[in-house]
Amino acid sequence: MMRIKPRGTAHAWRTAGQGWACSRSPHACSTGLSLLPSASPCQHPQPLEKLLAFERDQVTTHMAQVSLAKQLVGDIALEMQAYFHSKFPELPFGALVPSGPLYDGLQAGAADDVRVLLPLELEPGLWSLVPGLDTVARDPRCWAVRRTQLEFQSRGSSPWDRFLVGGYLSSRVLLELLRKALVTSINWPAIGSLLGCLILPSVASEELLLEVQHEHMELTVTLLLAVSGADVEGRLLLAWPLEGLAGNLWLQDLYPMEAARLQALDEQDAGARRRLLLLLCGVCRGHLALGRLGRSHLVQAVLQLGEQQLGWTEETLGERFLQALELLLGCLERASLPCHFNPDINLFAGLREEEIDGIGYTLYSALQAPARLL
Repeated sequence: MMRIKPRGTAHAWRTAGQGWACSRSPHACSTGLSLLPSASPCQHPQPLEKLLAFERDQVTTHMAQVSLAKQLVGDIALEMQAYFHSKFPELPFGALVPSGPLYDGLQAGAADDVRVLLPLELEPGLWSLVPGLDTVARDPRCWAVRRTQLEFQSRGSSPWDRFLVGGYLSSRVLLELLRKALVTSINWPAIGSLLGCLILPSVASEELLLEVQHEHMELTVTLLLAVSGADVEGRLLLAWPLEGLAGNLWLQDLYPMEAARLQALDEQDAGARRRLLLLLCGVCRGHLALGRLGRSHLVQAVLQLGEQQLGWTEETLGERFLQALELLLGCLERASLPCHFNPDINLFAGLREEEIDGIGYTLYSALQAPARLL
């Protein structure tokens, strides 16, 4: 993932108004009581002109920056690809693919991300997927990549067999191999000098990160090992630093489906859903508490509204903005944000209670005075 930036009271939200007496207990959430503040978007309309001004000044990415970012990422990807093919000639890596919001028209100003995918080319018929819920990890976000046909193609006949742990292709072992190469083996000073920038691999992060400093911008690049294609039923799985029993599993990447669905919905009408997502991303990254709401959370709110609500013109952006905040607030009250593509996944599962309280209080306050967020 790559972020582009130009150089240079815990429980108060539950009791702040009469509409927030309900606690997050299962009983309270099953009563059907309204979880929204008494004020509705119609009573306090968001000043559209201020929202549009925020979009223009804080969210929109200039085409010159987009072009420069794409050029840098493409050049870095080519250098990494040449190195990997030279360093690991026995491993059938595919071509590196820059992707993400920058390439889908979803770049939220100066802090969003672009990914560089490094696909693994797995042999047809030798690998199958196992849902995370069917593994000891019991994690609906993940999949295991299982080695098959061992009675006909013994262990060692695939170059990927050296990364097997318990009969499964280990994302953790592969991550460690690539992380060591990025940090210790690649001559980044020479590559940076060639490309006119400074490239520093991250030593502290478990992700495969590169910090890129250019005269006109700074980039954070994440290299993502990916398993994809017909052999894995069309899913895109990423090697990700997971903890515990899921450590050797692969995280399903929902971003391509999210971006495609948003585009398909926007093509049916005036197309303001993606603009709303960009606005929400821009607003949340500027606040300490709301910064815990990432793109994965915000896109769920936009998708839910996008599927249900009609009328997505520019004139409705203020109303949709408040509706998205209300939707997120209701989900926080239940501590549950189901994934649009897999309801078994609760995207709020990783938030601590104090983080939920902080986000909830901030959103409740924002619904009373929306302009303060901008």
